[in-house]
This record gives sequence, C-alpha cells and structure tokens, in this order.
Amino acid sequence: MNIHNDLDGMRLALQWAEKGLYTTSPNPHIGCVIVRDGVVIGAGVTQPAGQDHAEIQALKDAAQRGHDVRGATAYVTLEPCAHYGRTPPCCDALVRAGLGRVVCAMEDPNPLVAGQGLARLAAAGIEVSSGLLADEAYELNIGFFSRMRRQLPWVRLKTAASLDGMTALHNGSSQWITGAEARADGHAWRARACAILTGIGTVKADDPQLNVRAVQTLRQPRRIVIDSRLEIDPGAKVLAGGGTLVVAAVSDHEREAVLRDRGAEIITLANAHGKVDLPELMRELGRRQINELHVEAGTKLNGSLVREGCVDELLVYLAPTLLGDAQGMFALPALTDLAQKRALRFHEVCNVGGDLRILARFMDRP
Repeated sequence: MNIHNDLDGMRLALQWAEKGLYTTSPNPHIGCVIVRDGVVIGAGVTQPAGQDHAEIQALKDAAQRGHDVRGATAYVTLEPCAHYGRTPPCCDALVRAGLGRVVCAMEDPNPLVAGQGLARLAAAGIEVSSGLLADEAYELNIGFFSRMRRQLPWVRLKTAASLDGMTALHNGSSQWITGAEARADGHAWRARACAILTGIGTVKADDPQLNVRAVQTLRQPRRIVIDSRLEIDPGAKVLAGGGTLVVAAVSDHEREAVLRDRGAEIITLANAHGKVDLPELMRELGRRQINELHVEAGTKLNGSLVREGCVDELLVYLAPTLLGDAQGMFALPALTDLAQKRALRFHEVCNVGGDLRILARFMDRP
C-alpha cells in the first residue's frame, strides 16, 4: 500500500490498532506504521501487557525486512510512552532508531506520559505533530481514556429488545428476540471489553456462560456477578474455569469458601440499603485496570446502574417485532415531570442483519 499523505498514514495505523482490539488491555490499542518515500517499511500493533508496544513491533518489522528507518516517518495512534512500566519508553527507542518525524493521533492521557513523549522526541530533533484523526483514535481507546481521566471504566450496557422495548416475556423467555448476526455482533463487543458484568437474577434465570464464543479471541474478559446475598449456585456456568468476581453486600464465610473452591473471588461492597454499592464497585474496577466494562443484565440491575449514574452508553439491538405486555429494558421509577428524563444522544445507528443497532451516550459523557 502506498502512503500519499499523513491522512493515509494515520488511517493505516488505525487499522493496525484495531488488530489489538481484543488483546492489549489494560494497555491501549495502538498501531504504528513507519513510512519512507510513500512506502510502508514497518508496521506493528501493541501486544498483550508486558510485551512490545506498537512502535517496537514496527521497528522490529522494518529491521526484519532489511529497511533502514533513519529519517523515516512514524504514524502512531497514541503518543509514544515516556515512562518505564512493564516495558521501556517507546519514545527513547524511536530516538535511538533515528526517526525523522513522528505523527500522533492523540496525546497520551496517562499522567506518566501526558506530552512528555512528544517533548522528548522534539528535544532529540525529531519533528512531531499530534491531533490527526483524534476522534477515531479516541473511540478505539475510550475505556483507557476513561480510566486515565476519571479512574473509572467506560461502562457499556447492552440489551436486546423488540421494537416496543421489551426484552423478555413475563415467564422469562427471551431467546431469541434478535437474529444471529446481532448476537454475533454482541459477542464482538464482549470481546473488546476487559470484563463482563451481570446480576444474580440473570444467572438464576438463564445460567449464562458470559464468555465470548461467536468471534475468535485469544483473551476472555473477566466475568463479574452482582450477588448481594451470595445466592449463586456453585454449579453455575458463569463460575466454570475460575476467575469470576462475585460482588456481595453481606459476608458469609461458609458460602464464600465454597465459591473460592470454584475459583471465584468474592468482595463485599455494601451501601446503606444493604445492596451492592455500584458506584464504589466502578471505582474498584478502575483500580483493577478495567478499561471497558460490558454489562448484560436484567431490567432491575440495568435500572439500578442507570439510576446511580454508572452507565456511560447503551448498546441496544432492536428487532422488528412487537412483544406487547412483557419485561422492559430498565426498571426505573416513574417520573412526575418530563424535565426529570435522562437525556442521551445517538452516537451511531446501523443495521446488523435484520435488526437495528443503536449506540447511545448519556449527554454528560464525553
């Protein structure tokens, strides 16, 4: 592929960043391409945590192909890091390699970087610029930006409903309201998340595995169950394989011991009403480096998460069907005035198979 201008270079870098959508967390999804005279001589994507960042992968790719990168231009979807974490600073590697120019989509929101990478490149005589296709780069790493700026994961609540907003019959039947394409698309959103959250009501009703099956991924998100009274069956599928986080509002040493034998982790976070403190849970997940949290729960937990301000955006699949009197998407209190409504904005609307996919963000979210 020939690169005719900076826009071409950054678009290609973004395509490389997408290759890491399911694998790089808690690191951001970063792509890098190195170009000389309109020809790509090296390219890379950030590897799983503790391994090479995109810039190092691109430099290695160029070396393996026998290319000299001195004086070349690197297009990177996020500012090269300037600190020692699990790996050395990428900005130093670019300086040592003798790059002539580095074009970034955005500055890194990590306070350990925050412009320092670009500053060190410029101090070494490398021409730098930032801000090209920033919106696209932000969307790829919306969870990382959320955690760095707010110390909170980006919370995406997914639901599938009929055109009249119903998610299940009163007898609990809900499989399947939407088509196979929408269900596979939902698994793609699961795969990019660091964790998937549900409630004990859904576990009891559906016994879900809560993992990624419809798309290929090398990494399964962590599973989280809100279970205030520790009612979960130790044989529940969501516990299979271990690693599930069960969040309770009460302590029960006997039940906890059984769950730990199943490989679960239990934490207790109670609010004044004897329920799980949802805002505090979000802060805890931020501390645990969860970038994106994907919620698939029932109407009660959905309503509680929205009511307590824990949801950033809704991922809604609407099927062209009517269910009539059935269970809705959110158990929210009745309003007495339209001014009390929670406003959202449509971020994206598209068809997925025979269904409609709506991504809607609350107005107070970036």
